[in-house]
Amino acid sequence: MGSPNGGIVGVINPTSFGKCTQTVITSSTPLTTQPGTRLVTAVVVAGGGGSGSTAIPCNTGSGGGGAGGLINNPSFIVCAATTYPITIGAGGAQSNNGNPSIFSTITSAGGGLGGRWNCTPAGGAGGSGGSGGGSSFFQVGGAGNTPPVSPPQGNPGGTGDYRGSGGGGASTAGSNAAPGSGAVAGGAGGAGTDVSTLFTAPIPNSGVYAGGGGGGGSPGGAGGTGGGAAGANNCNVGNAGTANTGGGAGGGSVGGGPNKAGAAGGSGIVIVKELNKASGSWPLRAQFSSQKSGTWPQLGFDVDYLVVAGGGGGSGSYSGGGAGGYRTSFPGGTKIFLSGGTQPIVVGAGGTGEGAPGGGPTATPGSVSSFSTISSTGGGRGSGAGAQPGGSGGGAFGEPVSPTPNTIGSGNAGSFSPPEGNPGGANSTTTRRGGGGGGASAAGGAGPGGAGSANSISGSPVSYAGGGGAGTELTPGSPFPGGAGGGGVGGNVSPGISGTVNTGGGGGSGSRGTGCTGSFFGGNGGSGIVIIRAPSAANLSVSPGTNTVTTLPAPAGGCKVATFTVSGTNTITVS
Repeated sequence: MGSPNGGIVGVINPTSFGKCTQTVITSSTPLTTQPGTRLVTAVVVAGGGGSGSTAIPCNTGSGGGGAGGLINNPSFIVCAATTYPITIGAGGAQSNNGNPSIFSTITSAGGGLGGRWNCTPAGGAGGSGGSGGGSSFFQVGGAGNTPPVSPPQGNPGGTGDYRGSGGGGASTAGSNAAPGSGAVAGGAGGAGTDVSTLFTAPIPNSGVYAGGGGGGGSPGGAGGTGGGAAGANNCNVGNAGTANTGGGAGGGSVGGGPNKAGAAGGSGIVIVKELNKASGSWPLRAQFSSQKSGTWPQLGFDVDYLVVAGGGGGSGSYSGGGAGGYRTSFPGGTKIFLSGGTQPIVVGAGGTGEGAPGGGPTATPGSVSSFSTISSTGGGRGSGAGAQPGGSGGGAFGEPVSPTPNTIGSGNAGSFSPPEGNPGGANSTTTRRGGGGGGASAAGGAGPGGAGSANSISGSPVSYAGGGGAGTELTPGSPFPGGAGGGGVGGNVSPGISGTVNTGGGGGSGSRGTGCTGSFFGGNGGSGIVIIRAPSAANLSVSPGTNTVTTLPAPAGGCKVATFTVSGTNTITVS
């Protein structure tokens, strides 16, 4: 009789086909796993401890709250197509422990309370919990990792003095209060833990959780990274821990004044990523079945994208070119799965301006940019032959003077939701002045180009897809500006200015000025751009080599950014 494992000898490891689906849970709600999910990466953070209050006439500070316990399991076995109740622990109120968070069999303990100063009876120890609370008046801090788990879910709080000590954090213990009375600092909260490399950005608080609260003092102790609140400075109430981080609250502080209350700890959080995994030895029957159903793991990653098409050329008849279509998933939109191997990326060229060197008697539209299933429409031209629709439309022409409005190029030619662009602007009916080209975030104006949109997918904010400015005969006078995001400036007895390269900006219109003397051409549209942002684990390469791949620093978690600036067909490879 044949072996059910196809003759392969070895440990049969669980396979999982979760498609790297990620769920961030910030309030108690159930999670249903996908039909193929068997393994998940799970981080479970409990609510942080509340801080203590202080009482007169003592010159004192209370302890900071301990961070909620943080339990991280990178390969936790679950059942497919199963609903799991999830509890998000609330932060503890003043002088109270935080509450546990629960996912399946994982329970992280609430953070310990910060010790409360009382002159009679004297002193207040910190409470034990996921991480221990800080203390007051020479008492020891609360114990961390209570109840014990391995690896530890937290650390102890510090020892108090006249000022409060810091609550423990997921990575380090809370600091002791500085010795002595008077202008003496409270202890700092213990540092939290960064789990961002386990998940796909963005996640709340950049993936850093469970920082301890600082002790009250003069000044108060710093809060731990990961949502821990700073301790209060002299004669102030405590500070609350950050919501959905499990951060401990900062302790209150007095200096002979009224009682100063503590504060609440931050609520917890649970993050679950359903894994694609088929390592080790597995039954051939299971592999065949999974491949047949399309659920066998594939090399690849969910990525963010920005796809901007080439901008339309400006006319010599006073109408600005429309911006190239603008489509993006960043931030917070629906990502695209980028599979292993090599895929094409197309960057659209900008259209040529009317009469521009190398151009023809009419302006031309911009060209399409595309990545995977996402394409953006080239910007509409500005033209005396009639403005053209596009990603954003070209402006209405303004020469000769028309007693009625001329045609405006419509935007969002691809009929996408959300729209990829806007219409161009109207012409003047009393003088030679056309309409500005439409931009990504605004229609073209009565002269100026429509504004583009700013995007930080590359790691810093950059504006794209501004419309080209219209031409005018207002001599002397200022030319009409292009829209923010690379739109070219319109002419005033001068040529139009080209849209900025790799922004998809529309070309500015040329203008012959009063008396229609001279010949001033329209500006070219700016070329488009495609940017792909992948998780840190992705290994990306691009061609041709003038395109780039960069790695972003914290807090972006080492994300890889592939930027395509070469017009035409390029390639991206995932290996």
